[in-house]
Amino acid sequence: MTEALLDIAEVAGRSGLAPSALRFYEKKGLIAPAGRNGLRRTYRPDVLDRLALISCARSAGFTVAEIGRFLVATPGDTDLRARMADKARELEEDIARLTRMRDGLRHAAGCAHETLVECPDFKRAFAAPAQPVPR
Repeated sequence: MTEALLDIAEVAGRSGLAPSALRFYEKKGLIAPAGRNGLRRTYRPDVLDRLALISCARSAGFTVAEIGRFLVATPGDTDLRARMADKARELEEDIARLTRMRDGLRHAAGCAHETLVECPDFKRAFAAPAQPVPR
């Protein structure tokens, strides 16, 4: 049994991406159409998984070129893997910062201090974490 192909409008709707973004990703080699139905590009359903991965990588700050390399990476791609490890560390820092902000805002919502900015808990939540000493 053959899987039903999706036209570009359906892929756009399901992925939340504009058709122009799909054409851009195609031009950059990140996705490939399965063919055409009249004038419309068609894609296999698994393109949605690939687009989800691309969107996640874009949200993490990877460039289109890096994503292209990522999609064909092998265990020997040490430079790319180092970049991924660096990005993972950056995301950990972002998560820690956002967690402090969330906790500070939750505290502020019920804080009884006369001025919020004088509350030690609020200050602590928004203080920059101690930076490691360079070696």
